Parts: sequence; structure tokens; C-alpha cells
Amino acid sequence: MQEPLSPRQQQILDFIADWAAREGRPPTLREIAQQVGLRQHSSAQVHVEALIRKGWLARSAQHGSLRLLAATRTTGSGSNDSALLYLPLVGRVAAGAPILSEGHIEARYTIDPHLFRPRPHYLLRVQGDSMIGVGIRDDDLIAVHRTPTALDGQIVVARIDDEITVKRLRYADGRLRLLAENPAYAAIEVDATHHDFAIEGLYVGVIRRA
Repeated sequence: MQEPLSPRQQQILDFIADWAAREGRPPTLREIAQQVGLRQHSSAQVHVEALIRKGWLARSAQHGSLRLLAATRTTGSGSNDSALLYLPLVGRVAAGAPILSEGHIEARYTIDPHLFRPRPHYLLRVQGDSMIGVGIRDDDLIAVHRTPTALDGQIVVARIDDEITVKRLRYADGRLRLLAENPAYAAIEVDATHHDFAIEGLYVGVIRRA
């Protein structure tokens, strides 16, 4: 019998499942700690042992690597439903911190996995109206597929220095620009010699709350 998980345990379990599906192997404790915002891999060890104790993970007898035991998505009540995604909602992101740090997560929502392609990994609360031209309004929730790369013309969640923004990515003449979908906002010119730039994810859809 699998026991219900705390929000932090669910976040780590989701990360392990996503990583294993993408990389073909489970993450190390250090990789878990880095990706979910834990300061030490020993902290990840504590959460992993709790997941093993609750029946969600096991260790390989031969190599000691982690192994998922069952469906890794749960509803907020702790009941098992592998047909749903259980996504963290990220609010305002603190400067310099990983986007999925626990302190940034406002809530978790279950959504139909068939609503978006590619599969989203988290929801982000939009601030401002710079993307209103493509139907993304202030306070909307956007679904984001976590990836460090994107193609020219795609809408991305990007980190510029210590700020997170949602913009359309453009490569032209050796220049990288982030374009708003609102004529009131100027394009952002990204200069790698002056900015710490990274793509955090790809926009895959919007959820508008009533």
C-alpha cells in the first residue's frame, strides 16, 4: 500500500520520473538536490528514503539505483490516478534561484495530459500584458515544457540575469532577441557578454481561471 505524499515528496518523485523518462536512468542524489533547490544532496537522501518507506521507490539490489514502483502522479488527496498530471504552479521567482524551488510553488493542479503537447512539467503565473497579442493575459497560468533549447519563433520562458520572462525567441544576424506580443513593449536584446541567459522552458498552452 502506497502512502500519500507531502508536496515536497511529490515534487521529488515527479522529478525522478521525468528524469528517468528523459535520460534513461534515474537521477543521482546530487542531481535531485540541484534540480529541486536543495542545498545538500544529504537533504535529497532524506526525501528519497521517505519515498522508499512509503512504497513509491525501491533500490536496485545490484547497483543501488532508484526504481519507480508504480504510477508516479497523484491527485491532491493522495489517491492514485495515472491518467492525470499533477503540476506545480510557480509564482514569483526569487532572483538567482531555481524556478522549481519549493518556495516558488504556490499550489499544485491536476490536469488532463492530452490538453498540451509537448507534455508540460509545470505551470507559471504570468505577470503583465506583454504577450497579450497571442492571448496570454496578466494572471493567466501558462503550461511549460521544461527544456534548455528552443527554435527560432517559439515562445519561451527565459531567464535573463535574475529575471524570468515569457517572450518569443528570435535568432537573426547572429543576434538573440526576445520579442513581446504587445507594441507597447520594446524587444529585449540579449548580449551573452553582458547577460546571464538561459531558456527555462517552452510555452505549450494557457489556462485562464474563471
